Amino acid sequence: MQLKFPPHIELRDHYLEKVKPFIGKGIIKVLTGQRRVGKSYLLFQIISFIQKETPNAPIIYINKEDLEFDHIKTARDLHDYVLKEKSGTGKTFVFIDEIQDIENFGTALRSLLLQADLDVYCTGSNANLLSSDIAGHLSGRYVEIQVFSLSYPEFLQFHKLDSGDNSLEKYMKYGGLPYLINLELEDTIVFEYLKNIYGSIVYRDIINRYSIRNVAFLEQLVLFLAAHTGSIFSAKKISDFLKSQRVKMAPNQVQVYVQHLVNAFLIHRVPRFDLVEKRFFEIGEKYYFENLGIRNGLWGYRLEDRGKIMENIVYNHLVYQGFEVQVGIMGNKEIDFVAKKSGEKMYIQVALSINNISTLEREFGNLKTIKDNYPKVVITLDSFSGNTVEGIPAMDLESFLLS
Repeated sequence: MQLKFPPHIELRDHYLEKVKPFIGKGIIKVLTGQRRVGKSYLLFQIISFIQKETPNAPIIYINKEDLEFDHIKTARDLHDYVLKEKSGTGKTFVFIDEIQDIENFGTALRSLLLQADLDVYCTGSNANLLSSDIAGHLSGRYVEIQVFSLSYPEFLQFHKLDSGDNSLEKYMKYGGLPYLINLELEDTIVFEYLKNIYGSIVYRDIINRYSIRNVAFLEQLVLFLAAHTGSIFSAKKISDFLKSQRVKMAPNQVQVYVQHLVNAFLIHRVPRFDLVEKRFFEIGEKYYFENLGIRNGLWGYRLEDRGKIMENIVYNHLVYQGFEVQVGIMGNKEIDFVAKKSGEKMYIQVALSINNISTLEREFGNLKTIKDNYPKVVITLDSFSGNTVEGIPAMDLESFLLS
């Protein structure tokens, strides 16, 4: 098979290192994430690595966005095509891009796993579809690796930029979709591109997939979440607010629509956790955008939103680094992020500036009420390299993103 590689692939070693332990193993490797975050290019990167490690390795590559593979519509089509194309000797490596566009694909994957001479990789752009179909059919015989928009270090790498205020400002405004390296970083150009990506996500992964009828409400909901990024809301509060804007939708339907946005990886839902009672709150979550460029393209890049944008960036960096993230609650105090990984924790407050004494006392004071010994930090846009506040350091945003 003649593979159609792009002329240049910018390496994302962060993800390749996650995949390497599973190469050649009898489990499905699933790359999930929002459209255009670079899942296809990661497949090319994995293929390139395999070809270097195993010259002349048989490769089957299926891209469901390519008309060449339009005939593969069902699980049976996929199964028969792979068995027909696989090598007669040795292990064949199978790569399937946007597998959710194949009907009942989970059935085909389960059957292909029975072939010891196949090593299968796939990508998908819908969290619910993949988790339900693959988990149900493969029962522990797959590993899922979520792919995010470029981290800040990756953004610098891709755009050949040095760190500094100007680069950080570009990242905060335009976000980290990889294709931006092909465009001039200018508002009109970038935001037009990002709005089109947003339209593709909404129509292909939400409206068409779930047969959404109230498209106007869906779009109003996205704008609402863009305007209130990082605020705590329940479905009822969202419903009540939109009703005040003469947009009517019952809370249970709001919840359904929000879940569709989460499934398409357009937004992240972050639950609240009571640090005293050790329990999750049943209602009231925060919402952050997977890609801030899309958020800013829809809502505008506004001076008054810089605190929200900064908080969103910190959240995105934490999940990119593999942390499970929650909003911490202690009585009437809020800890912006409780980040957990490998049995360890980190408590994080995010503030645009701590030059104001009341802001400084609030942000550090909330952290000081936590009595365990896990690390605590306040992240701000202000640069500071002096003393801590009773052992709690302040760190500027760029240093945090590069650390």
